[in-house]
Amino acid sequence: MNILHLDSGIFVDQSVSRKLSRDIVAHLNQNSAAQVVHRDLVTNAVPHLDAETLMDGENSLSAELIEEIQAADILVIGAPMYNFTIPTQLKAWLDRVLKAGVTFQYTEQGPVGLLTGKTAYIASGRGGIYSQGDAAALDHQESYLRNALAFIGITDVHVVRAEGLNMGDEPRQKALSEAEEAIAQL
Repeated sequence: MNILHLDSGIFVDQSVSRKLSRDIVAHLNQNSAAQVVHRDLVTNAVPHLDAETLMDGENSLSAELIEEIQAADILVIGAPMYNFTIPTQLKAWLDRVLKAGVTFQYTEQGPVGLLTGKTAYIASGRGGIYSQGDAAALDHQESYLRNALAFIGITDVHVVRAEGLNMGDEPRQKALSEAEEAIAQL
């Protein structure tokens, strides 16, 4: 089993999404000798896409990132919500791996993902509550990731969520406990 572990929380030492993603990887790897590739998209940032990079079909970094996701059986993505969406560091990675003819293809019936048979786990950290109520319309984090992954064929996606983290000590502890329970049940 090959696990690709991505982290994108900018608060490296205090990041809840990083803690949850680490815990997910540890849980998935507790009874096996999985090969884990960890890519920290903050401390080793992927440069944002530009026209020159996009037009260079032989870009070595893009090729490396695509090889990593192609080789992975499981993706674990630490993805906090920043301003209702994902961090720009994670977006930069997605811009490199969503590549026509490689990870998806256009057909007469529309785009078809080429990375089928993989499972993804999203470790989601949120300061407020966005999974329900009026604020749910502002969730462009988990919904975006689910859609981007589905676009390349990864439709078996599970979210481990800790939200309400900035709403006081009690809601924070409750959110963290619920997330740890969800990881234990994976």
